[in-house]
Amino acid sequence: MHGESKMIRWLIWGLLLLISTLSSSSSPAMAGFVGVEDGHFQLNGSPFLFNGFNSYWMMSVAADPNQRHKVSQVFRDAATAGLTVCRTWAFNDGGFHALQISPGVYDESVFQGLDFVIFEARKYGIRMILSLVNNFKDYGGRAAYVRWAEAAGVQVQNEDDFYTNQLIRTYYKNHVQKVLRRKNTMSCLRYMDDPTIMGWELMNEPRCQVDSSGNTVNRWVEEMGSYVKSIDRQHLVGIGMEGFYGDSIPTKIKANPSSYKVGTDFITNTLNKAIDYATIHAYPDAWLPGKSETTKMAFLEEWVALHWTDSKTILKKPLIFEEFGRSIRDQNQTYSVRDRDAFLSKVYSIIYNLAKNGATMAGGLVWQVMAEGMESYYDGYEIVLSQNPSTNAIITQQSNKMAALKTRTQHHLRSRY
Repeated sequence: MHGESKMIRWLIWGLLLLISTLSSSSSPAMAGFVGVEDGHFQLNGSPFLFNGFNSYWMMSVAADPNQRHKVSQVFRDAATAGLTVCRTWAFNDGGFHALQISPGVYDESVFQGLDFVIFEARKYGIRMILSLVNNFKDYGGRAAYVRWAEAAGVQVQNEDDFYTNQLIRTYYKNHVQKVLRRKNTMSCLRYMDDPTIMGWELMNEPRCQVDSSGNTVNRWVEEMGSYVKSIDRQHLVGIGMEGFYGDSIPTKIKANPSSYKVGTDFITNTLNKAIDYATIHAYPDAWLPGKSETTKMAFLEEWVALHWTDSKTILKKPLIFEEFGRSIRDQNQTYSVRDRDAFLSKVYSIIYNLAKNGATMAGGLVWQVMAEGMESYYDGYEIVLSQNPSTNAIITQQSNKMAALKTRTQHHLRSRY
């Protein structure tokens, strides 16, 4: 009897230890999935506003366990600066250190790098937006899928066949399924069940040369957005658009930089019922070369305000200013952190003022945050928070303002009921 009693005590102790371990591995900040209600993001019944960042490189760097400290450093510094959302790639198709080596063939060590990124984000209370393919050739993109189809004997004409070819669309759906159903080797959670992930993004900056109207991309968005939802109804789905207008409202096309079209239509594409939120990007220096600083900033302000109005009145969906940045290299290869800081201050002011006037504007994601010792990745847009104190201070101030606005919005809503 004494032996049985001792065994029962050991079993109870083991059960309590297991419960303690499970509860400690689940960050309280990650309780609940981010959702959408009445045109704004919400979390556990309260509005969700944020300040965030892009770090596209995280999975590739984390694929090498000896380099994972760089991911940890960025998350630690970002959390200290009050950043709560990070956007990164959940793709690397073909080529160097590929996640997807060929259709349906994956490198487990690279996938474990992504496992680490998501697990580490959870520790620091940072939610992830994961993009599923690139429009451009970097990290494979549409071009890799088209090459794979050609190698399989399919006749293809150009990269825009990505949107219409049946085999290529199947390749993409298989990748979606593989990522969403992936079981994280560190948390033991399937990605589709992990609230650390804020949402899925169908593509980084989709474009289509053969159909400037936006209709081809629209059919693809409708199909793939619905496909993601058929697997995972817990997470949000976005497109990853830059915000260029198309043929649905011709008068809006003049708002595009130089009035050009890239084969997307911000209105019709984002109106798809499977799409939960709108996104815009803006790079006035690259989009308006040779223009004055005053002209560039006037364009930026109008660009954001137009999309905020459209999101609020037509789309009735929340808006993320998903990419913006200012290179510290100009054509003469001179550097000016001061110019970048002034640019970020202006962007943050625009975001805050629009968010203050209605929760449709949810926040912004600066391009881009890197760790120390990543000089080989530098492209002029890099921000190393520990090495750029003036920029860090501006970012932290915006985080604090958005957090205070979120608290005020919560109190306002509660007082109404």
